[in-house]
Amino acid sequence: MVQYRAATMSLNGMVTSPHYLASQAGLSILKEGGNAIEAAIAMASTIAVVYPHMNGIGGDNFWLIYNAKAKEVKAVNGSGRSGKKANIGFYRSKGYDSIPARGPLAANTVPGAVRGWDTAYKYGQKAMGSTLSWRKLLQQAIHYAKEGFPVTPSQHHWTKVNLDEEDQNFRALGRFEEFARIFLKDGKPYEVGDVFIQEDLAITLGLIAENGADYFYDSELTDRMAEDLQKHGGILTREDFKNHTSELVEPISLPYRGYMAYNLPPNTQGMASLSILNILNHVNLKEIGEGTAEYYHLLVEAIKYAFRDRDAYLTDPAFHDIPLRELLSPDRGAAFAEKIMKSRHVSTLSALDPKGDTVWFAAVDKEGNAVSCIQSIYHEFGSAFIPKGTGVLFQNRGCFFSLDEKHVNSLQPGKRSFHTLNSAMLMRDGKPVLLYGTMGGEGQPQTQSLLATRIIDYGMNVQEAIEAPRFLYGRTWGATSNTLKMESRIPEKVRKELEAFGHEVETMEELTELMGHAGAIYIDEKGVKFGGADPRGDGVALGY
Repeated sequence: MVQYRAATMSLNGMVTSPHYLASQAGLSILKEGGNAIEAAIAMASTIAVVYPHMNGIGGDNFWLIYNAKAKEVKAVNGSGRSGKKANIGFYRSKGYDSIPARGPLAANTVPGAVRGWDTAYKYGQKAMGSTLSWRKLLQQAIHYAKEGFPVTPSQHHWTKVNLDEEDQNFRALGRFEEFARIFLKDGKPYEVGDVFIQEDLAITLGLIAENGADYFYDSELTDRMAEDLQKHGGILTREDFKNHTSELVEPISLPYRGYMAYNLPPNTQGMASLSILNILNHVNLKEIGEGTAEYYHLLVEAIKYAFRDRDAYLTDPAFHDIPLRELLSPDRGAAFAEKIMKSRHVSTLSALDPKGDTVWFAAVDKEGNAVSCIQSIYHEFGSAFIPKGTGVLFQNRGCFFSLDEKHVNSLQPGKRSFHTLNSAMLMRDGKPVLLYGTMGGEGQPQTQSLLATRIIDYGMNVQEAIEAPRFLYGRTWGATSNTLKMESRIPEKVRKELEAFGHEVETMEELTELMGHAGAIYIDEKGVKFGGADPRGDGVALGY
């Protein structure tokens, strides 16, 4: 029998994140009387420092927030819009058929993360009585940027991978001057355990801590970022930054097994995560054993149908109508479920190719307020462009825009791109029961479906569900093959059965980072919190 680690348990507050230093920062805020939003901001800012290859203040974030007093769930869209000069004609005139994946031209959307923190913080002030200052919330992030922290195996690995000179489009990041100065030592990656210091970022975070989020978007710092971008051929302007806003929006939801499943609305792929559950609603999983070939086949096929709808419609809803009610209707879920259950053979639907290096984290405070949050710079190290003297590594989310005018996700000024980021929450009787999410672009809805079914349908605790073997269908996060990737702990007999169904199975190592770093917090009927973190990453769940 497989022996899983026990979930972390607490009666008061609980946090989980993919990096232990970020989890510690969040827990310290809870223990000082801060609420779940404040703990999440402490984690978001700290992990932006200590996991710089995955996320940063030059990226985006999305929030699900449960307000215990009002018994309501709100969402924050903290994603950036493309600049006013960002248009298809501009890139075509420079000879591009697609937007470059790296460099200043990839940094064509305003970083939304800091404004996302601010929107959540201001909601917390009104709804939860936030009292802690920005200086307090960013204290640990500033400390680790200024004094340094030990480099993780993950940071070392992804730095080394992205120095590949033979891949000039996606890698060869050493060619960017500020990237090389900050992230390399004598032209080579920092080794595991080396102390990594980011002095410029410490100064920038200190300015934000003293002056608030507006300083990032309308100050001399903004001038320096915009001027250096333009000096190197970028298109974002000071006006683009100044005009940027994040929004408090209504989440999307649907029933699942007596719970209400919540996720983020477009421009995120939260619709795909809910679509999978909508299909599974019409299948009795109790009659299908967890970990069997039938279980994996069902999930993979449900994922394919959900991705087909996603890829056909997902973009900025301000630019294109998205028929969410129809796409998430019980009738549509039932129709897809019937097609899957009538055949044991694979469908011909194919996955798209979004990447995504991301961090998901969550917090629950002693009052019952809860946050499920996700933050990213898209590819590992994002655009790799850092305006000189700022330490701000810009995301490359905008490279996912299409330069085809007819494409639903075509580039237009002031537009938010199709976003892989989505965080999840399950509610019952008006209270949160499960907060869950993961990094991994295309893998996020897939891993969410594994966590939800394993915890809700099969009764696993959160740590068991996170550690259990996972699969990944399609291309994602550096993968080069559009296969069904399965960890080797999935029995060979099951993998052979899936091949007989028609799946192209590729066996991976037993705990591969390719599957992403998942996390979850479960809250039982007595109010006990159970936290889990992924052994595939560097995180930990902590409570008090």
